[in-house]
Amino acid sequence: MPLVSINPATGRILKRHREHTAKDIEAALAATHQAFLGWRELALADRARHLNALGAALRKQAEPLAQLITAEMGKTLTDARLEIEKCAAGCEFYATHAARFLKPQRTLGAPKNTQVVFEPLGVILAIMPWNYPFWQLFRAAAPALMAGNTVLLKHASNTTGCALAIEHLFRDARVPANLLRTVAVSSKAIPALIKDPRVRGVTLTGSTGAGRKVGALAGAALKPCVFELGGSDPYIILADADLDLAAEICAKARLTNSGQSCVAAKRFIVVESVRAAFEQKFTARMAARRMGDPTTAATDFGPLARLDLRDDLHAQVQKSVKRGARLLLGGTIQPKGKGAFYPATVLTDVRPGMPAYDEELFGPVASIIAAKDEADALRIANDSDFGLGAAVFTRNRRHGRTLAIERIEAGMVFVNEQVRSDASLPFGGIKDSGYGRELSTFGIREFVNIKTIWVS
Repeated sequence: MPLVSINPATGRILKRHREHTAKDIEAALAATHQAFLGWRELALADRARHLNALGAALRKQAEPLAQLITAEMGKTLTDARLEIEKCAAGCEFYATHAARFLKPQRTLGAPKNTQVVFEPLGVILAIMPWNYPFWQLFRAAAPALMAGNTVLLKHASNTTGCALAIEHLFRDARVPANLLRTVAVSSKAIPALIKDPRVRGVTLTGSTGAGRKVGALAGAALKPCVFELGGSDPYIILADADLDLAAEICAKARLTNSGQSCVAAKRFIVVESVRAAFEQKFTARMAARRMGDPTTAATDFGPLARLDLRDDLHAQVQKSVKRGARLLLGGTIQPKGKGAFYPATVLTDVRPGMPAYDEELFGPVASIIAAKDEADALRIANDSDFGLGAAVFTRNRRHGRTLAIERIEAGMVFVNEQVRSDASLPFGGIKDSGYGRELSTFGIREFVNIKTIWVS
């Protein structure tokens, strides 16, 4: 069955991609495994040269690649360009710093004749989503490659064009052949890929449900995993917060990528004493954001990536309203309109038992939850199965830091700022948001053999 790419802004079919056969999959596996045998022998300086070449190729092809991202999954062209630049910078970051991250070490208190070295594992299976079709891959692949591994990419079916473009990019950059290969397959092919002995690790960005399934398969095969899964990030607005700053950052954080980000702001937990003022300021800023054609510079956010995702989100909103949530903005769709558009939406009076409280809303829908005081706000923030990112807004930066360190259950907590990824910082979550870390020193050491050496 072909893998179909559909422009979510127009509903037009872009391309029907041929699904790879068992023979194609075997060829890709064999090629990446063979490439690993040579790549692992290269000095780090040589690997760095090739990573820099990838960064240069990304910048050289930035415009057509950005246009492809926008066409396949609907983010604004402005954001797509930024995504490509972030990938290039990520390649350069690891090219610059990997030698230090992977330098042999002596552990504290260990005998003088010992050291710890970091060796690559082999082929890493990367199961990637559609929401950041280049960045999600490169933030996993750049450290894996610099560590000496190779990558087999299984991308989301609706961004198969991006997946194939990534493989072509590696060829155009003239790096050693088959460091990365794409398999254009459905999720039905994943179990066999994980079981294959040439695959030595699995990295997945996706839903919690997908993580459970892949984790069970990888566990049975005793293969290490990194999982970056769902999130329902709380943004806590304390009584002493700068409400104008909070409203501006919160609106941006909710609508980034049309709200389709695991680490997007989703739950806005507001201390009751400032709730009315925050609702007014925040709703005004959400209303000011322009939805429309993602290829035009005037557009702030485009459609969702698929019609079924739009419909699922709308069902969550409707169910929340039926259970007592109140709409301050949006919440309607144009049934005869083209494209998977969903307006900026603000729900308030959100309580447990509503999808807007209990579930991840993957789109431009904000859930405002009232808290009696700071202690109640922290309780609500932690009252979630997820634990990816979080933010707290307060004029007392020292107090905000203390809350971030000691009181909030998440893999990343920002104070007076939007949660986002940065190559120099570890990225990942706890609870149902996954385990393991991407990026920084921690990310490059996820798929290595940490080997102890003792010489007598």
